Amino acid sequence: MYPELSLYIAGRFIDARGRRTQAMHDPATLQPLGQLPWAEAEDVEAAVQAAHAAFTGWRRVSPLERSDLLRRVAALARERAPEIGRAMTLDNGKPLADAVAEVLNAAEHVEWHAEEGRRVYGRVVPSRQSGVRQLVVREPVGVCAAFSPWNFPFGQAMKKAAAAIAAGCSIVLKGPEESPSALVAMARLFHDAGLPAGVFNLLWGVPADISRQLIESPLVRVVSFTGSVPVGRQLAALAGLHMKRMTMELGGHAPVLVFDDADVEAAVALLARLKTRNAGQVCVSPTRFYVQSGIHDRFAAAFADALAAVKVGHGLEDGVQMGPLIHERRFLAVHALVEDARAMGAELLTGGRRIGTNGHFHAPTLLANVPQGARVMHEEPFGPVATMSCFDTVDEALRQANALPFGLASYVFTRSLQTATRAGDGLEAGMVNINHSGMAHPELPFGGVKDSGFGSEGGTESFDSFLSTKLITQI
Repeated sequence: MYPELSLYIAGRFIDARGRRTQAMHDPATLQPLGQLPWAEAEDVEAAVQAAHAAFTGWRRVSPLERSDLLRRVAALARERAPEIGRAMTLDNGKPLADAVAEVLNAAEHVEWHAEEGRRVYGRVVPSRQSGVRQLVVREPVGVCAAFSPWNFPFGQAMKKAAAAIAAGCSIVLKGPEESPSALVAMARLFHDAGLPAGVFNLLWGVPADISRQLIESPLVRVVSFTGSVPVGRQLAALAGLHMKRMTMELGGHAPVLVFDDADVEAAVALLARLKTRNAGQVCVSPTRFYVQSGIHDRFAAAFADALAAVKVGHGLEDGVQMGPLIHERRFLAVHALVEDARAMGAELLTGGRRIGTNGHFHAPTLLANVPQGARVMHEEPFGPVATMSCFDTVDEALRQANALPFGLASYVFTRSLQTATRAGDGLEAGMVNINHSGMAHPELPFGGVKDSGFGSEGGTESFDSFLSTKLITQI
């Protein structure tokens, strides 16, 4: 039932025979799934050369033809969503419904890029001199080296691939070794849709070695990375050294501002769902809750009850709302943050423990009265852990929310237009959600500020990294 894993280079699927491999296990049961082949240096070079050769022809393919191909990819993704989602659940533990929804959402992104790729317009600039023609045109940059994360393996990778391919670029994707099956399926989608060999290539292996080789290659012109802040800093420094343009969508530590006039029941229901989505392993997961003093105790009790009621289990079981963490290292890292906070005097309102004896399940956890010196107040937990603090004024809430170097997502709950406007203007974040969450649509930009990165993984802005601007003057 679990698919065979492979590399995909120059239009060929390359299996594990005769190669170094990594054993894959179900994080919910620890049962073996399969073997992931790792790329060696010669494979990386072959992928770059294939992408470079393919770019020469792909850049000349009309936007209409590129659009038609991407539409075929989207249609195939919709047809195969159940099987892709099931394998993804076995890889990283997320509930099946969420995994299938990820594939369907990615299909929307492909369709959107298929259309927007036809609208990469230039312009004519009036000349100061008679008889001179001045044109500004947009051209594909070249080979893209892309690095995608394990928490949304299909969705995040497809955003990069669809934008690059629609723009006329070719791509070498270094996939996440923790959750590979969806990307092998993605390569199969492009292959079956008729994408020319070499336009899309897929690698796995030693992350540091592959990253360095790709970024240092003179044939690679753009770097797109989604992942942690520390790794993003390293790759950005390396890319900057070699003058590569970049898109960096990095980690967050999302603040939540809940004001006295908020609809508590609606806020609790939404935030409990967002906090436990993918077991909290989401860069935009709400984490630091700042609740105004008038409703603090009421909100804390309701939110603790909502987290405790979340059904945790294997993602293939009916009704499961939250699966396991990706591996034991992630469980230990999350639990260490909880224990550190408790040792410093934080109050545990719910969770804080392992669930069961098999798999990497951590109970949804709420900590109150957490000292500012606790690690969880400064380090992204990337797990089902939330902290709660009290505030009195809007300025106090904004000061606490903006205190960290992160600036990806943020959330506000209030019935006051004035408060919503002040919070929306004052939050230092790339995305502000007021009384709801609406960041995943393809027509919207997706990115952060400060240490959470730069560039966009969505919207028309997502084409910027893959297109260069050329001025043509002619007399």
